[in-house]
Amino acid sequence: MPRISARIASIAESATLKVDAKAKQLKTEGVDVIGFAAGEPDFPTPAHIVAAAEAAVRDPRNYHYTPSSGLPDLREAIVRKTARDSGLTVEPSQVIVTNGGKQAVYETFATLLDPGDEVIVPAPYWTTYPEAIRLAGGVTVPVFAGAEAGYLATIAQLEASVTPRTKALLFVSPSNPTGAVYSAEQTAAIAAWADSHDLWIIADEIYQNLTYDGGSATSIASVAPKTSLDRIVLLNGVAKTYAMTGWRLGWAVGPLDFIKAAGNLQSHLTSNVSNISQRAAVVALDGTQEPVEEMRLAFDRRRHLIVDLLRSIPEVVLPMPGGAFYAYPDVRGLLGRTWSGVQVDTSLQLADLLLDKARVAVVPGEAFGEGGYLRLSYALGDDQLVEGAQRIVDFFAKG
Repeated sequence: MPRISARIASIAESATLKVDAKAKQLKTEGVDVIGFAAGEPDFPTPAHIVAAAEAAVRDPRNYHYTPSSGLPDLREAIVRKTARDSGLTVEPSQVIVTNGGKQAVYETFATLLDPGDEVIVPAPYWTTYPEAIRLAGGVTVPVFAGAEAGYLATIAQLEASVTPRTKALLFVSPSNPTGAVYSAEQTAAIAAWADSHDLWIIADEIYQNLTYDGGSATSIASVAPKTSLDRIVLLNGVAKTYAMTGWRLGWAVGPLDFIKAAGNLQSHLTSNVSNISQRAAVVALDGTQEPVEEMRLAFDRRRHLIVDLLRSIPEVVLPMPGGAFYAYPDVRGLLGRTWSGVQVDTSLQLADLLLDKARVAVVPGEAFGEGGYLRLSYALGDDQLVEGAQRIVDFFAKG
């Protein structure tokens, strides 16, 4: 008998974390590597949130088990945040607090899918989605939209992907890895289309507060037909908006029967999230949002810096990202050629070569559903961002 189950053996390591870990290992060895791999803000968690955590550490209430689905105070804060930013009114009983956004993703698919159920997933997609679907016994049906389409899937593409086994649509706006943002009209049309097929909609809104150029991310729940609201799950967390990736605090909002079932799973899987992180998250959601705006403005500045530099490479096609903090250049024009004496035919090879020769860590498009692209996170300091992007420009200029 095999030592490792086939189910777990089939799951690939997170490509983004793998590249980031390799870059960090090189740094510990004294190699001057600039990492664009991890989607992690370089800012410290805002001081008033840290102060709330410090107070929580000293409060004996937080030394014990608490409700596995989340502290009542935090579930109520998430209700307020959902109304404020997603335009959806829910009850605290419709919220489950999870150990980071990834757990919310995993539990959602585990709760909804039976073996063979299909989930339509617009691509490029975040690396964790198909693995979480596979763990739940489901099947990922990718719908690819490239740079020429602004990385936005169309209704016609979605319609062509529906089968009798389709149970859900995954909707992500702003997108990781592309930064693409669907307009309010596009979002409403997709919601109506999903409703016409009686599909569940799983909307990952983790980047909803990071949009630019005066735009906003329309929550699909706010424009969906009322008949579909009992089939919508919103996923979110504090990691990206509040620079709290290490605090491991996410959540899901959905119908009561879904939340109850997910809560049963979590009661056996992890029980409650760290009470310290939960107390801090209450203050993050309900407190001043000025630090969030300061970070957003910094990301916006960095967005223009990296896009301008990468667009200076003649063969690169790069739509301006409307949200999140990722640039996703189409590098197909750089493939099938020799760079630094090496024949490069795939974006995977190109990413390896950039790390080896230019000392820049990027994630290849193969990790997000289709090769020919690179993902660069611009959630790092301005100086490092410019230096790293310039290294890439110089690398291709030398041939």
